[in-house]
Amino acid sequence: MIVIPIIQSSQKRLRQSQRRHERNLQRKKKFKQLLRQIRRHSLAGQTAEAQELLPQLMQAVDKAARHHTIHSNRAARIKSRLMRRLQRPRP
Repeated sequence: MIVIPIIQSSQKRLRQSQRRHERNLQRKKKFKQLLRQIRRHSLAGQTAEAQELLPQLMQAVDKAARHHTIHSNRAARIKSRLMRRLQRPRP
């Protein structure tokens, strides 16, 4: 059961909250998708393809952190771990 607020200001807050929630989900989804693609490429040994997607991922992660969708430390961790993974030599 969804509770709909009666007071007008509460209704507006609910609408704003829902819009923000949708935007946050889109931002998270975008960088998670790119992260999966890069990991898949790096595991397959396709470092050139992974390097091409890297700027897009960095931009998406930074944007998510800037808008407080994810914590800034998490963004730094994601970027750091990914760079280490891509620089590691593959057998």
